[in-house]
Amino acid sequence: MKLVRYGQPGREKPGLVDADGRLRDLTAVVPDIGAAQLAPAALARLRRLDPAKLPAVRGKPRIGCPVAGVGKLVAIGLNYADHAAEAGAPIPKEPIVFLKATSCIQGPDDPVMLPKGSTKTDWEVELGVVIGTRARYVTKKDALSHVAGYCVVNDVSEREYQLERGPQWDKGKGCDTFGPIGPWLVTADEVANVQRLPMWLEVNGQRMQSGNTRTMIFGVAELVSYVSRFMTLLPGDVITTGTPPGVGMGMKPPRYLKKGDVVTLGIEGLGEQRQEVVAFRA
Repeated sequence: MKLVRYGQPGREKPGLVDADGRLRDLTAVVPDIGAAQLAPAALARLRRLDPAKLPAVRGKPRIGCPVAGVGKLVAIGLNYADHAAEAGAPIPKEPIVFLKATSCIQGPDDPVMLPKGSTKTDWEVELGVVIGTRARYVTKKDALSHVAGYCVVNDVSEREYQLERGPQWDKGKGCDTFGPIGPWLVTADEVANVQRLPMWLEVNGQRMQSGNTRTMIFGVAELVSYVSRFMTLLPGDVITTGTPPGVGMGMKPPRYLKKGDVVTLGIEGLGEQRQEVVAFRA
């Protein structure tokens, strides 16, 4: 299934996308797409629905983050060897884990706002992993059974804040609008091999990133298992798993986002995002 949340910020409604790409309303079935709806039994009930009997949504409403009330947005750094190389960093021996503030989460096509005074705002297409059942000290073998589904994430990053203003990355990762997620949550049963997903990103129509999840240093199962040793993962938590090469920081000379740029990105089977870059506004 492709589960979505649509409508104005803070007033999103639950929906699903049917086999023909039509948006169907789920408000008569579930109150939202949140932790309770991500449990295996709840997803099984949704799968038994006949989408053709659900009301079709007219027009083209705004699409929000497909998961309501994300508790933790856990991010993994330098998880592609070729991206580590372009960043001038050694290949990590263990996953690099940091947190993006949940206040940065937004819909996949909402504008990305440059922070006040920013000169080094960058892009990163990433695979997002949505947790469906509580995971604490889970094994790599069992890790994927705790995953409800997958989505596209743009891990927008301000490189000066991240790398030049102290050793913690969080300052450059959690700015408002720096966490576009969606358009859909694709349930795990529809992703045949999460380690074989092509991904891409363009700025103003120019291809910047072309990658594939098969080149991750640490795969999804290993990441879920690893993170669950240090924090309990709860339904609705999202892990964003790192980016392939092609970020602006790695170019010679570096290239960063400016007002008016348009970023488009996607992952095969998981949908596409589009963001216009706008100036800071209070």
